[in-house]
Amino acid sequence: MNPILREIETTLETERLILRMPKCGDGTAVNAAILASLKELKPWLPFVQTVPTVEDTELNIREAHANFVKRTSLRYLIFHKGTKEFIGSTGFHEIDWEVPKLEIGYWIDTRFSGQGYMVEAVGRLTDFALEDLGMRRVEIQCESENKKSRSIPERLGYTLEGIMRNDDVSVDGERLTDTCIYSRIN
Repeated sequence: MNPILREIETTLETERLILRMPKCGDGTAVNAAILASLKELKPWLPFVQTVPTVEDTELNIREAHANFVKRTSLRYLIFHKGTKEFIGSTGFHEIDWEVPKLEIGYWIDTRFSGQGYMVEAVGRLTDFALEDLGMRRVEIQCESENKKSRSIPERLGYTLEGIMRNDDVSVDGERLTDTCIYSRIN
């Protein structure tokens, strides 16, 4: 089946969170979270190596929306159920509908870190991928030195399959990095 024809939930819920597909106009809230978290995100994420404008972020949000519709990647923005505040972003990348497998990525507004929100969101996405989308493999990849990112799959019972040494270049282009590969399989 052509992936575009797949029915995929655009909104998911957890006890405290709403995860939903990006929409036009989300760029302002997402950009504010990026700006508030620049110091913590910059060592790990390429999209914050230069400070994005609201227009840059809105463009990225609209591209994410289009990719969701095309089923090439499925990004979900994370909002607090009670306050409706934007908390972070997560989603499925590197989707291979044939195998089927995918990778989960994530980042959080650091004003909300340390409260278990990302574990809750990624846990929901993991279950959704394995149970509802029929994925046989869900991966999380992160730099070995990114302890906060590594704690997410470790807390969710993912298996550390290995660490690929000198696998990538750091986002600042200064050094080689090691990549941790975590997985859950169905």
